[in-house]
Amino acid sequence: MGKEFKDNNLDEKGEFRELLRYTFSGYVFGIILGSLFDYAGLERSAMGQWLVRTISGESESIFEGFYAIRRRLSNASSSMAEAYGWGKFFGMIVPWIIDWASRIIGINVYGIEGFYIPYFYALSDQIGANISGIVFLRRKEGSFGAATSQYVKDPVMMASLAIILIVPAGLFLARLSGFSPTTQVYTALETIAANLCWIPPLIGWLKERHEGNKRE
Repeated sequence: MGKEFKDNNLDEKGEFRELLRYTFSGYVFGIILGSLFDYAGLERSAMGQWLVRTISGESESIFEGFYAIRRRLSNASSSMAEAYGWGKFFGMIVPWIIDWASRIIGINVYGIEGFYIPYFYALSDQIGANISGIVFLRRKEGSFGAATSQYVKDPVMMASLAIILIVPAGLFLARLSGFSPTTQVYTALETIAANLCWIPPLIGWLKERHEGNKRE
């Protein structure tokens, strides 16, 4: 029994380490892509901003979706990290719709009123992950009451919820103070600053590590 728990615990820590690696890789590639667009004179290209924001804010969601698919194909047991990955994968399409719809109706995406666009690029997948986590707990616990009780006790879910609620205020204040994503590098940096999706996986990994050390 002890060996089985230890093996499962190591697997969970490995899952969350993968999620962290995907997130930081997206940051690096987002800045590189933004620099290339700026160098080419495409600082305000709408297509360029879409790609830069997608890579900077959602690159990890693509990889996490592949991770969740791989877990299903391998017939591995369900886990919170897998549910988290599925939620992020399906949630990443929402900001594309919001971004292009905003441009079509004439929203100034560089002004204060456009602060919500990087928010959704950075955190719509986090919202999806949070919802997916609730569904996972509902299936695991058997009732919404028990799932809610586990939800508020889960540091990963609480960290995710805090990020979802706090980040938009930060983005709004940054735009209010005069920041504007007038270059693709600025676009990448704004999205990266809002993309705190690495915090819940980090907390999950630290939680598993702490529990594993207590059991050993």
